[in-house]
Amino acid sequence: MHIHILGICGTFMGGVAALAREAGHKVTGCDAGVYPPMSDQLRALGIDLIEGFGAEQLALKPDVFVVGNVVSRARLDDGSAKFPLMEAILDAGLRYTSGPQWLAEEVLQGRHVLAVAGTHGKTTTTSMLAWVLEATGRAPGFLVGGVPLNFEVSARLGAGGPGSVGDQSHELARMGAPFVIEADEYDTAFFDKRSKFVHYRPRTAVLNNLEFDHADIFDDLAAIERQFHHLLRTVPASGRVVANATEDSLRRVLAQGCWSELARFGAGGEWQASGSHDAFDVLRQGEVVGRVEWALSGLHNQMNALAAIAAADHLGVPPAEAAAALASFRNVRRRMELRGTVERNGGAISVYDDFAHHPTAIHTTLDGLRRQLDARGNRPDRILAVFEPRSNTMKLGAMAAQLPWSLEQADLAFCHTAGLGWDAAAALSPMGARAQVAGEIAPLVAQVVYAARPGDHIVCMSNGGFGGIHEKLLSALDGGS
Repeated sequence: MHIHILGICGTFMGGVAALAREAGHKVTGCDAGVYPPMSDQLRALGIDLIEGFGAEQLALKPDVFVVGNVVSRARLDDGSAKFPLMEAILDAGLRYTSGPQWLAEEVLQGRHVLAVAGTHGKTTTTSMLAWVLEATGRAPGFLVGGVPLNFEVSARLGAGGPGSVGDQSHELARMGAPFVIEADEYDTAFFDKRSKFVHYRPRTAVLNNLEFDHADIFDDLAAIERQFHHLLRTVPASGRVVANATEDSLRRVLAQGCWSELARFGAGGEWQASGSHDAFDVLRQGEVVGRVEWALSGLHNQMNALAAIAAADHLGVPPAEAAAALASFRNVRRRMELRGTVERNGGAISVYDDFAHHPTAIHTTLDGLRRQLDARGNRPDRILAVFEPRSNTMKLGAMAAQLPWSLEQADLAFCHTAGLGWDAAAALSPMGARAQVAGEIAPLVAQVVYAARPGDHIVCMSNGGFGGIHEKLLSALDGGS
């Protein structure tokens, strides 16, 4: 089968492309504004990418068009279609479907799906769970909204999938070969406004946390809670719901009805941790059942680990084995990924890349780094936060007032303001001289380089390519040494 994917360079749709290619399908796709790591992964797979959404792509004559949620019926100022290819597909009456629907029908059917949902930590927890299953011999399939460093790909079929490496028998598929998926609550497509995750029908569902996000499609937190409850409705009675016990929002979701086994983690739950964030015992009902010792830091990662261990337990993985497997977990690309260091005036300046784009995620990222530096006795080292409010929620300014709080652990903050319809300088004014703004990348880089000094940790945070700012900073810092 030949599938042509509209919006192929998004993390989810790029993963769908990788799975389709591995299953033996011919895959082509189109998008605009391509950036790593997904563009690199697609090219490595030999998937042809077309820039833009031109109607001439009908000439490819695929068997089906798979449509990402970046595509809409929007019109440009001159009245022309923003996505002429989609208009042409509709006019010609050609076959099309959404990414989640294609995935559900062609990959997930008959498998034991483990879905990880939540406002924060989905990518990391999905990667942890996939690695635990891999390290304990389960050979899972997975689709992650990032690139786990243990696998170096964002998606694979695993054992039991069509065209997969290993045991490919129909019997294995019937037994429920595991497939781990990052379960997003964002809408499916312009023609299907349900959340993506309702298509996946998980047997194990992880609810990591839940707060307001996606202000472009949800009016309030209650609207998102309803979508999470729709997910719970799809989990069978023999399934397991793994839920964060500390979240009021998730308690409200569960109160609407839960028909599956419930396993809670965190304070007040059956699964808890005792010890520091980088070395802790795992407790189940107060009994020590495993120990995690790893290179990661932060309470958020400790909670992610508990969720992964509790989910893997549902598949029969002993908690002690799951905890031991996490010792070799290498995190995910763009999660506090060190992009380079520059020696300057007798000291090192470090530049990191992080995907944080929601105020809570920004706060968690910077707080984790500050605690890590404090533990090393490096309090004099400064944190410089460089960020762009690029998500639809942040562009709308729905959480602008939370930015000073999210940046409280940063010594200095630098905001890229391009494309914003609100005054970032005013929102950051409580920070005084600690915050600066710039509408273009070049002056933003200049501001950071001028302020940087030996021992600084520069954390660049965005859910996009950020104009290649990481390499530009490293180059400018090196040139100024």
